[in-house]
Amino acid sequence: MKNSYMQKKEEVIRNWYVVDAEGVNLGRLATKVATVLRGKHKPTYTPNIDCGDYVIVINASKINLTGNKLNDKMYYDHSGYTGGLRERTAKEMKENYPVEMIERAVKGMLPHNRLGRQMYKKLFVYEGCEHPHMAQKPTTMEVK
Repeated sequence: MKNSYMQKKEEVIRNWYVVDAEGVNLGRLATKVATVLRGKHKPTYTPNIDCGDYVIVINASKINLTGNKLNDKMYYDHSGYTGGLRERTAKEMKENYPVEMIERAVKGMLPHNRLGRQMYKKLFVYEGCEHPHMAQKPTTMEVK
């Protein structure tokens, strides 16, 4: 009986992808990016190793939110001190911290362990349309 193929970390071939976030819904973008970061789009996917690719997200400030999420969705941070809860709406996040908004959405869809932190390091998000990774020759990836 033949066993399933298990990829080794030395055999992983990583590609670079660039995604344009202009006019794309936040959740759809985050799921697609998280899938590529994990490597689930490859036939050689192995759950216990980081076999994903690098992803560059551009135009983060032009991301789309459906419904009334711009006013209703809240982002919470706590400093650890009494009364240290900070609340921000999605509108504030989009205006002031669009990069963090996308990073949080993608990070929440990755595994919450050492492997997930390793995968998260392969994500690069930029507010505008310029990025410093042209030397890696990234291919464009469509998100519908």
